[in-house]
This record gives sequence, C-alpha cells and structure tokens, in this order.
Amino acid sequence: MNFSPQLIALGEYLAGEFDNREQAIAEPVWYVHLRLWQRPVNLFPEDSITLFAEQANIINLDRPYRQRIMRLSQGSDSDAPLKVQYYMLQNPEAFQGAGDNSTLLNTLSPDLLDLLPGCILKVNCETLAGDRYKFTATPLPQTRCTFTYLGNTVEVSLGFEATQAEFYSYDKGINSVTGQATWGAIMGPYRYTKRNQY
Repeated sequence: MNFSPQLIALGEYLAGEFDNREQAIAEPVWYVHLRLWQRPVNLFPEDSITLFAEQANIINLDRPYRQRIMRLSQGSDSDAPLKVQYYMLQNPEAFQGAGDNSTLLNTLSPDLLDLLPGCILKVNCETLAGDRYKFTATPLPQTRCTFTYLGNTVEVSLGFEATQAEFYSYDKGINSVTGQATWGAIMGPYRYTKRNQY
C-alpha cells in the first residue's frame, strides 16, 4: 500500500528517543524527568506504520514501564485524515526494556497484542514551512480508552502533538468514578525533545 506523505512524516516524527529534561528542571514539582522510546516495529506493514512505546524515570532507566503499541494509518474521512489505534501487550513484563533493545523487540508479533477498541485518536495535520508538519491527535468523540491491567480496570485520556523535533504528550490516567485526572499530564503536556531518530 502507498502511504501518504503525511502518514510517513507522522511515523518519522514519532519514532525516536525523547526526554523532557528542560521541563523537568524548570518544573520539578509537576514533571518527572522521563525518557521515552518510540521504536518502529514490523507489525501490520500492509496498511500501517507501527511503533512500540515505553518510558522510564531517568533515575530508573533499568525499570521502564507503560509499554504500548501505536498503529498509525490513513483515516476514513477528511475530518480525520490519519488515525492512531492503540494496543496493549498481553505480557508487558516480557518486553520490558524493548524500547532500547531491538533484538527483544524483533520477537514481538500481532498474536501477543490485545486491541484496545476505545483507544483510538484522530490525527489532524497542519502544514508548516517547507515540507514540515504539525500533528495534533485527539480522542474520537464518544469513546473511552479503558483496559484491564493486574485485575484492575484502567481509564486513560490520550492525546499528543508532534513536530519534527518535539513530542507533547497529553496522556493521563482518569478516575472512572470522579472523572478526575490522577497521573500524567495533569498540569499540561509532557514536553519531550527528540534526542535520537529511529
């Protein structure tokens, strides 16, 4: 399948190693210093670009967490030309550290994933100077991103902005009873800078 230039750019912008060092230094009360890996994986190559993502506190790089799969594809209408579908790993611990270990990541296959039906974002693309873009990803209307982890139902609000050099994450955990954010981008997005391109 031929991918649009925008889909290819989205994949390139999201792929890389990031951290939020400047933000964590400026606002240490609100933002933990994190490293984020988003590494391309050869899953669903017939119609999408797929990334494995995980993150770690900079002082515990040997204990990364929040593994997830992001499947980027063409949207079905002009209101959402691109979309991101999230998956979770059936056994996240088996792939702990795979963001920085391509050998381990190469053992990942679609049968080791669970689709998260409500965890889908529409991605809008704004053309900047030259052939650069700014991507903004927001949840589809009337959807809730929930999944079960360690016997508990977890609700997450997802979203991001991406340019060639920066990735802003709006992800946050939601208390399903109160609707209040409990972790993540409570005081605004985590502002990551790309340090290495994958």
